[in-house]
Amino acid sequence: MKPFTHRLGDLQLRILQSLWAKPDASVADVHAELKPERDLAHTTVATMLRKMEARGLVTHREEGRSFLYRAKVAAEEVSRSVGRHFVESLFEGSLADAVSHLLTTRDVSRAELNQLEKLIKEAKKRTP
Repeated sequence: MKPFTHRLGDLQLRILQSLWAKPDASVADVHAELKPERDLAHTTVATMLRKMEARGLVTHREEGRSFLYRAKVAAEEVSRSVGRHFVESLFEGSLADAVSHLLTTRDVSRAELNQLEKLIKEAKKRTP
């Protein structure tokens, strides 16, 4: 069975990030969180949350006259899914090609390189 891939737009991902940081957020809370970076109408955020709920990404509960939303998917699940899709769709499944691309198209610090070396050593220990 092929693993499920979360296909998220930038706004959907940003809303999930907001809900991961502050579960049980109202539409107003999410709108306020996004306001400094995006000039969105309150109704746009409400509509997006309803659409995301229909897709099983978020859920809500009622508290008084407000709906409080929380992410229904974990950050790790989304990052794993998006990462898998990135490697499969852009690099034909080649992790080495994806890493090579990232290492050659952005500045990489010595600390990041050391961390990558450590991760590779750990992966080699787990691989027969």
